[in-house]
Amino acid sequence: MRILLFTGKGGVGKTTLAAATGAALAARGRKALVVSTDPAHSLGDAFGHTLGAEPSEVDALLSAVQIDSRTLVDTTWHRLRAELQSALAGAGLDTLDAEELTVLPGVDELLALTEVRRLAEEGPWETIVVDCGPTAETLRLLALPEAVSGYLTRVFGRRVTDSVRRLGVHLDGLRALLTEPSVTTVRLVLTPERVVVAEARRTLSSLALRGIAVDGLIANRLMPAPGFWRGGAASWLRTRRTQQDAVLAELSKAGFEAVSRVEHRAVEPVGLPALLEIAAELYRDGDPLAGDGTPVTPLLRVRPAPDGYTLRIAIPLVRDAEVDLARVDDDLAITVDGFRRLIALPESLRPCRITGAESDADGLVVSLAGNRGRG
Repeated sequence: MRILLFTGKGGVGKTTLAAATGAALAARGRKALVVSTDPAHSLGDAFGHTLGAEPSEVDALLSAVQIDSRTLVDTTWHRLRAELQSALAGAGLDTLDAEELTVLPGVDELLALTEVRRLAEEGPWETIVVDCGPTAETLRLLALPEAVSGYLTRVFGRRVTDSVRRLGVHLDGLRALLTEPSVTTVRLVLTPERVVVAEARRTLSSLALRGIAVDGLIANRLMPAPGFWRGGAASWLRTRRTQQDAVLAELSKAGFEAVSRVEHRAVEPVGLPALLEIAAELYRDGDPLAGDGTPVTPLLRVRPAPDGYTLRIAIPLVRDAEVDLARVDDDLAITVDGFRRLIALPESLRPCRITGAESDADGLVVSLAGNRGRG
């Protein structure tokens, strides 16, 4: 089973590329399901096919579905919330307090992710391609299993009922699914504009911080390569393409050389023939599941040093001004561009104290002294 998550800034064409990838997989003989978790569903428009909340067949080996998060909240969360309220009330909390404590932020997004997992485990498909929402929503979505798991631990403590325990196990399973690079990878779609690329750099750092693998960057909507252009638009097209090439060169200089490219179409691609044409340009003769071939680097790597250890944290494109590092008991609190995560230190490093940190293009290098102090 493979799960490919397509995301990017709103309007960069991620829905079209997700649909094209699903079509390409089916054309190569693999059973594929394309799922939309984006509240502004447009997946059906890309396929030219009416979609609902249950998977429907688009072609022989290709199905698609638009997840209805609100219905999931109405049918699933209300029941579980009632069980959690009962558990808290049984532990001596006032009914009103119990109601307030069981209002989880982002529960509709969490249930959408749960539905993706259910489809992956119960369905007949070999690959699930997910058309996620815009970048900020996707980052929040992917952070939810860990965040909600921590919330439950703080709220319930030892007052664990079977309901809470089942939810905790489920959240741990979701987190494991998202952070297993042989199963789940992200494909980040961008248009070659400096503002969009700046957001993409922040997104890459945040995903790495969560331990979620990115196996490809796709530059969409490039102007056609310069040719024998004539007329008033020729100068504009050359200037635009020159600017786009400069942005791609900037990405390459930053270490992202294997950026897939898709040219802008004069006509909006709708329907399987147009999507397969996009896929042919995107993947050439390669396997749509192969990604860009970039090896997946573990989030944390520990190396002995003369006076203790060095801890490398693989967060691409980190700059000192964007990173905040702090010690919280046995955890390392890392904040990158406003995204914060507590990372449990390996046991051998817990007695150590932080003596310094520096960043490079591959991540953050933390120096720790090997004594019993605290940093």
